[in-house]
Amino acid sequence: MLEDGTVFYGKAAGKIGTTTGEICFNTGMTGYQEIFTDPSYFGQILVATNAHIGNYGTKDTDAESKSIKISGFVCKNFTNNYSRELADRAIQDYFEDENLVAISSVDTRAIVQHIRDKGAMNAIISSEILDEDVLRAQLKEVPSMAGLELASKVSTDSPYSVGDEHAGLKVAVYDYGVKSNILRCLADRGCYLKVFPARTPFAEVEQWNPDGYFLSNGPGDPAPMDYAVDTARKVLDAGKPLFGICLGHQILALAAGVSTYKMHHGHRGINHPVINLKTGHCEITSQNHGFGVSHEQLSKRKDEIEITHMNLNDQTVEGIKLKNYPAFSVQYHPEASPGPHDARYLFDQFIQSIQSTK
Repeated sequence: MLEDGTVFYGKAAGKIGTTTGEICFNTGMTGYQEIFTDPSYFGQILVATNAHIGNYGTKDTDAESKSIKISGFVCKNFTNNYSRELADRAIQDYFEDENLVAISSVDTRAIVQHIRDKGAMNAIISSEILDEDVLRAQLKEVPSMAGLELASKVSTDSPYSVGDEHAGLKVAVYDYGVKSNILRCLADRGCYLKVFPARTPFAEVEQWNPDGYFLSNGPGDPAPMDYAVDTARKVLDAGKPLFGICLGHQILALAAGVSTYKMHHGHRGINHPVINLKTGHCEITSQNHGFGVSHEQLSKRKDEIEITHMNLNDQTVEGIKLKNYPAFSVQYHPEASPGPHDARYLFDQFIQSIQSTK
């Protein structure tokens, strides 16, 4: 059941129960486990546009975090039999182990078209309550995603390290819901990482004496994250190289005085075209965000902030670079897990920034 009263009936999948969240859709045709475990989806019910989900099972090493982060799942064909020899589990067992409520055998095309027309909204899935009035009452109690601070709910509880401690570069990672492959991409490029909880004071992190800072992806609305915006400003004042992805991109924009906004239905998939305005090249990108950075405000700050990337579908801002600080960010996911590797060069760009500043 959607917030506007639209109802779909299907078959139960995963755990028998009831779940709520903001409904969204992902257009990727593969990589469903990486999507399920992306912390940026925390608090959301995911609709898969691909017709078959589960056909290659699940594998523990494919996860982007320690557990499933979506609140619920909607798909057309829920395929429990899998053909992948390397798989650990069937998707039904995976969902039951992770306590995920799902629904299948619904018209996902109609649901996606409805979201695209009406915009993102809250939804409820139930395989135990069939009384629509009861579900409608529960759904009314679900808070809007706008104004929700969720990053601290998925962040690590304590600092931890990734990579070779003898590596030449030290990067402090602010964990707002970081994906595992982002950490791998940095570690593979000769960085020793220390991942800090979202609300860690800048002064505490600076004692570790990092060569650069990274602001991670994550869920929720960036606007109420004053603590993160304050941290980003202190990093800029310190003159340390800074790189942000997704939510980290929005935090950097807010730190630079540019506002964010809630998008109509967001960008989620592994096939979004983005143009690099510096090179003129088009990148096929992996994306997962429901908030964006104001293009109008950026256009008035050309002396201070450069727009580096634009979405070719709707001309939304996909990347910025601060002219007076060694800081840049992108709205999409260059680590692309799942997705294409077109934008991996951005990690190299960050490394070069650190090396030239060190």
